[in-house]
Amino acid sequence: MADELTPETPEEEQPQKKHKQRKNGLYPGVSDELAENMRTGWADTELHGLEPIAQAAHTAARRAALSARFPGERLVVPAGRLKTRSNDTEYPFRASTEYAYLTGDQTENGVLVLEPAGETGHTATVYLLPRSDRENGEFWLSGQGELWVGRRHSLAEAEQLLGIPAKDVRKLAEELTEAEGPVRNVRGHDSAIETALTDKVTKERDEELRVYLSEARAVKDDFEIGELQKAVDSTVRGFEDVVKVLDKAEATSERYIEGTFFLRARVEGNDVGYGSICAAGPHACTLHWVRNDGDVRSGDLLLLDAGVETHSLYTADVTRTLPINGTYTDIQRKIYDAVYASQEAGIAAVKPGAKFRDFHDASQHVLAEKLVEWGLLEGPVERVLELGLQRRWTLHGTGHMLGMDVHDCAAARTEAYVDGTLEPGMCLTVEPGLYFQADDLTVPEEYRGIGVRIEDDILVTEDGNRNLSAGLPRASADVEAWMARLKG
Repeated sequence: MADELTPETPEEEQPQKKHKQRKNGLYPGVSDELAENMRTGWADTELHGLEPIAQAAHTAARRAALSARFPGERLVVPAGRLKTRSNDTEYPFRASTEYAYLTGDQTENGVLVLEPAGETGHTATVYLLPRSDRENGEFWLSGQGELWVGRRHSLAEAEQLLGIPAKDVRKLAEELTEAEGPVRNVRGHDSAIETALTDKVTKERDEELRVYLSEARAVKDDFEIGELQKAVDSTVRGFEDVVKVLDKAEATSERYIEGTFFLRARVEGNDVGYGSICAAGPHACTLHWVRNDGDVRSGDLLLLDAGVETHSLYTADVTRTLPINGTYTDIQRKIYDAVYASQEAGIAAVKPGAKFRDFHDASQHVLAEKLVEWGLLEGPVERVLELGLQRRWTLHGTGHMLGMDVHDCAAARTEAYVDGTLEPGMCLTVEPGLYFQADDLTVPEEYRGIGVRIEDDILVTEDGNRNLSAGLPRASADVEAWMARLKG
């Protein structure tokens, strides 16, 4: 990695500003002759006649709904800024969900502002970093300049792509400082914007904006459903990739599985939607095992919980628990089949008009029945469920909303989410599990260290539901046959 220049952020650059050299850089400075040379001799690369992004009409509709919800108020939605990983290196940027949902843009430092226009409407403007300045040398001297991290779209190009008027973001904080009237801001993404608005907003009003944007994402439009299916289809191929290299994972570690799935995510999508859980053996009993540094052994199970994120930031979230050698043992199959029966009951309960909790209750009822049947809990089942005794081994809820965030709509009000009613267009996971910890002395020894979860992405339809991840087999016999085919 080249290291000569100061990693100044371009939003701080002004015309003719001098760029400091990086400490311990090999060049002492920039001569006037070199500076003049770098200003000239560059072709015009402005792009013209760009087509709007695929979701432009949908983002416009979302902004219109937002405008109607908060008439007469200035609304500020930042994308966020780069975060330092170490010294002068940054984490890959991921725009805030609220900003990307309303604009389709994913660039750092962007800010969407809805200015009140009349009694009910708003004028939307997206504030962005313009292209790197060639006059002051930013494009080659700044650590975030064009020759260092790549070309940004010009403001004119951004307007064509997003369908929103675009302005230079570098003066926005100053403008917001002087703004009058009621303002709401999505907090937690841009400290400079929050500082500029510090005396104009309240925590309660800002939270209302965040909650609205969370609840607005509950019902997906056609574009979103298509993106979720695309994410799931890539995820299915990623699971197939993993099965084909399980022998290599046995020779190395869970990291081989993680890397294999990541390759699919990066080739076909933007990234993984969350840290992949590649949990072999007793690690499957740790719900969010993302260290992925353990052994992969024949005879054990692999719990793989992973999802591809599309370029538009919609993510899949799928789990399968696979026999590493291709065949379940009797006890593994017994536990797996119980979880499968539980998931079947949960999926059947997903339909329009049903309570969100219904699929959880249906799944948990089956698991409680199995635990009583196996003698691990004393019945009746209704008593077990009332006291939540099954939770020693089921641990988590049976599912959650899915979308641009893997746990989507998380800021929604309880009455609109877990106490709410399912509608067509909602997408959620159904993911029951049983986890018998390796040190759990309350279960027979043969159960210990076995963890099983099965998770699918379910779309609520007008007449029931559609399993977006049906391309991956779920029944134990089907899983074994599928693995055998892939292994050849």
